[in-house]
Amino acid sequence: QVQVAESGGGLVQAGSSLRLSCEVSGRTFNRDDMGWYRQAPGKKREFVAAMGWSGSIINYHGNVKGRFTISRDNAKNTVYLQMNNLKHKDTTIYFCVVDPQRTPDNTDNPSNKLWGQGATSTGSS
Repeated sequence: QVQVAESGGGLVQAGSSLRLSCEVSGRTFNRDDMGWYRQAPGKKREFVAAMGWSGSIINYHGNVKGRFTISRDNAKNTVYLQMNNLKHKDTTIYFCVVDPQRTPDNTDNPSNKLWGQGATSTGSS
């Protein structure tokens, strides 16, 4: 049984950093492309970042490029999302997905099936 589990969410302030982790079990992780999406209340789930199985292909949404970094440790079956210089609009729920299939408008693709439960980045005053 495949399991996808995010961790690392928490309270953040504008300008701070947060690192999310996503551990995958039940499949050959080192052959899986991995991705991160996020979804704000009332909005569509949107693409954030993706990394190919070998780590050589990386893509970011323009809204996070230069601030977020996706990485992976195949020995730990884990993909990470380092988020720096967080902004208010970044405070939402982040989801990890196995083998992400992107769309031209960066919204969710119905072909994306293997999701984690989500990790929340919450803004603090």
